[in-house]
Amino acid sequence: MIRLRMSQADAHYAGNLVDGAGILALFGDVATELLIRNDGDEGLFVAYDNVEFLAPVYSGDYIEATGEITNIGNTSRKMTFAAYKVIAPKPEAGETAAELLAEPILVCRASGTCVVPKNRQRG
Repeated sequence: MIRLRMSQADAHYAGNLVDGAGILALFGDVATELLIRNDGDEGLFVAYDNVEFLAPVYSGDYIEATGEITNIGNTSRKMTFAAYKVIAPKPEAGETAAELLAEPILVCRASGTCVVPKNRQRG
């Protein structure tokens, strides 16, 4: 699990909207950790099978990204990912105000495949 505040530098569109590629980068970091824990190697992310962007993400939002290995092949590792908005800015209450969301908002989910060459697997 990774929790990260999306910064102004992550905003790519008008209204401080964050580019979806920023969420996919978080999924890449989650995949790397899963592979290190499972195989002792960072492996390579080879493909996304499905990506769904479900809610907007803005600079200042805190995003929690999680993942799990759902299938282990000879060298391939199938994974699923989810990203939730857990804290959001509340500018109407003050320029530094924010709120912990009562219910996290699912902003993106995805599935993909990573590969760890047999000679690099140590797990």
